[in-house]
Amino acid sequence: MNSPSIHLNSLRQQLPSIVQLAGDSARFAWEEFFYGRIRSEHTRRAYYRAVVRFMTWCEGQQIGLRQIAPAHVGVYLTELKLATASKKQVLAALRHFFDGMTTRHAVALNPALSVRTERYSVLEGKTPEITVKQARHLLQSIDTANLAGLRDKCIIAILIYTAVRIGAVAKLRRQDFYDASDQYFLHFVDKGGKSREIPVRHDLQNLLIDYLQQSKRDTTTATCPLFTTAHGKAKQLTELAMTENDIGRMVKRRIKKAELPNQLSAHSFRVATITDLLSQGVPLEDVQNLAGHADPRTTRLYDRRHRKITRNIVERISI
Repeated sequence: MNSPSIHLNSLRQQLPSIVQLAGDSARFAWEEFFYGRIRSEHTRRAYYRAVVRFMTWCEGQQIGLRQIAPAHVGVYLTELKLATASKKQVLAALRHFFDGMTTRHAVALNPALSVRTERYSVLEGKTPEITVKQARHLLQSIDTANLAGLRDKCIIAILIYTAVRIGAVAKLRRQDFYDASDQYFLHFVDKGGKSREIPVRHDLQNLLIDYLQQSKRDTTTATCPLFTTAHGKAKQLTELAMTENDIGRMVKRRIKKAELPNQLSAHSFRVATITDLLSQGVPLEDVQNLAGHADPRTTRLYDRRHRKITRNIVERISI
């Protein structure tokens, strides 16, 4: 195993020259920001890519770290061939990055703080919705005669009946499905490290119990993965946990096999569940809690009810 000092040296070799030349404070702020403050690997990769590209642009303009001004950030954003939403993510990365630089006195002021991008308002998310009829067809199309098929049906049923993200499903362990005397629950570690318990409806409960009995996972260590990969024509399960990507690919395969639209994905179930509950008159706050959203405006992005209203109106045009 490499020593911590060797690992730290390898991180420092990744520093852009503009940061290297700015001195110890800048190098410390860089390492603190990317490897101390950011805990999400997805956020780290996105922010790292955005900051490094900006630093490379500054080097091409022969601008030092302490010389970067709001005008430079504004010009850079204007030149980016990206959608407005993507530019906003880049700007967020730069703002957070330079916050750390100012805290450690590597730069005097945050040059990205006063910069603005084009206005961008999202009324509806881009994730395609799977209909109730399509979701039922997908579940019915899965052959549960083999263990891999039963596993896949359990996973898709969890995505439908809990509205969680695939990342939370990938983190499930045997101990996360349990009987609380009068009700079975699933315990999820969701986006941002949120710990959530969601009751399990009876049909999903029966599926999971059947899966555990057939896979004999109820006799293994409580911390072992709930869902593992499969191999061979016999569709036997391994001891290797399914990753978020594994689950995403499995869902796409099942969607294709059921001859459903290719644009559907694992996230489509989340849209369908939220829309379905809101259509039944379930209060927005309750749906928001199920979805694990901190802001009700985020929940509304998943609501596709107004599409039906719009179509109904345009069909009535007499021309």
